[in-house]
Amino acid sequence: MSNKLISTLLASLVLVGIAAAQERLPMIPPDKLTDAQKKAVADMQGGSFGVGGPFIALLREPKLAEQAVAMATYFRNDGVLGTKLTELVILLAARDWTQQFEWTAHYSRALKAGLKRETVNAIAEGRRPEGLPEDEEIVYDFWTELDHNKSVSDATYDRAVKKLGEQGVVSVTALNGYYAMLAMVLNVARTPVLPANAQVPQLQAMPK
Repeated sequence: MSNKLISTLLASLVLVGIAAAQERLPMIPPDKLTDAQKKAVADMQGGSFGVGGPFIALLREPKLAEQAVAMATYFRNDGVLGTKLTELVILLAARDWTQQFEWTAHYSRALKAGLKRETVNAIAEGRRPEGLPEDEEIVYDFWTELDHNKSVSDATYDRAVKKLGEQGVVSVTALNGYYAMLAMVLNVARTPVLPANAQVPQLQAMPK
């Protein structure tokens, strides 16, 4: 048996194991959807994200689901940080919550956006990445301080404002809060990793 086939089988077994635990908030059957949920589903199907991931669980609150999709669409299409820094914040939030769906969904996007693989691997391992460009370092330090201390020092804030502007600082803060919220929803719902992302390295438990 080839190594490639073994890897494929192992990935399939991982997905089966994950799926077996994903019975909390699965997709609602079409005949069980309320009118509000049907509208939310139709709107999602016409958008950039479709019906999947955290939005499946959020369908239990259809108006909330629609607002969550709108915010995700904003961050993807109109956010002021640019794709690279946006993906950096998302990966940090996913790592913080050990959120596999979020991590695998954004792993390749982050690399494509310009984050170095060494940076992504360090985040996955809970380490501070080395040799960060200034913009990534500022965002990383701001995020880390906010996440760990639940506040940001004047020095860190001033540096971030100088580089990103007040709008950028607000965006980093809101983006982290938004993806932390999605991570919590996904963890509670036990949403499985998409089969298309089965080959993406999974997050391990955070080192102690």
